[in-house]
Amino acid sequence: MSERKPVLITGAAGHIGGVSRTMVDMLLEQGHPVRAFVRQDDERAHALRRAGADVFVGDLLTIADVTAALQGCRGVYFSMSLSPYYADAVSLMAAAARAQGDIEVFVNMSEYEQSFMSFERMTAPEAERRSWLGGLVTDWSPQQRAHWIAEQVLEWSGLPTVHVRAAMFVENPLMTWLALEPLANGELRLPFGHHRLAPIAGYDVAEVCARILADPAPHISKSYELNGPEWKDMHGFAEDFGAALGRPVTYVPEEVESWNETYVDTALAELPHTAEHMKTLTRLIGGGGYRGVTDQLHTLLGRRPKTVRWVLENHPRIQKLAAAA
Repeated sequence: MSERKPVLITGAAGHIGGVSRTMVDMLLEQGHPVRAFVRQDDERAHALRRAGADVFVGDLLTIADVTAALQGCRGVYFSMSLSPYYADAVSLMAAAARAQGDIEVFVNMSEYEQSFMSFERMTAPEAERRSWLGGLVTDWSPQQRAHWIAEQVLEWSGLPTVHVRAAMFVENPLMTWLALEPLANGELRLPFGHHRLAPIAGYDVAEVCARILADPAPHISKSYELNGPEWKDMHGFAEDFGAALGRPVTYVPEEVESWNETYVDTALAELPHTAEHMKTLTRLIGGGGYRGVTDQLHTLLGRRPKTVRWVLENHPRIQKLAAAA
């Protein structure tokens, strides 16, 4: 690194093992200065300071905070939890970066769906959209649209942007906590039929983003479609859950809308934006619309990516369930 300017990491107060928090640790271990953007000055912020990060407490929806946080930084990694104001936050960060004028890289944490949310696909007749998306979805969730808008804004901004379009994380609530109760009885109940997935480990996404921030030049203006190393159906994932839990697990397919009503609506009743995104994702996967696999992650890492089993064996919720047996 030619200068000792920090990189700004948003969402840095996320849980241990989360992408932003893992990136902070990776970059600090490599000797890169990090400014961690957090919402509250709590124990998680104190832990970041103890790790060596420069902590900035602010609001991603306040342009004064965003501008102050970015001042003196050479790059930014932008991520934010599911929010109705996601596109607003990206736009404010882009405005601050443009005003500063010397940002070397803007790493945008996006979604795998963006790789096939083309303008042509999104504006096709309803019957065509339904056919292409597997028959259960015609329109994207508000969160997916927000990510699409965010990518457009960053392209229009002229900033040196890198889009990291990650597939569904193994750590996604759909896989790790919405249906934990059946897992205790040896059943993996999901509404994904016979369709195959290649979910990704958050650790691997963090490592890719950290590498881009450390050496951005080869990546500018690129979009990476990243998924995990294993393309398999839910019966295969049931075996992984069984290995992590230390007991047999059987996949039990469920009807999509019944599953959404039982698990998503119940758990996320107070978070309608998040619930709508999760329900759209289950419909997309359950209809066979979440398709495609690339080897870009392996190429960027220079090693085989982490497996689903590795993630489950290191996931606090899954391990707590295993210990309770």
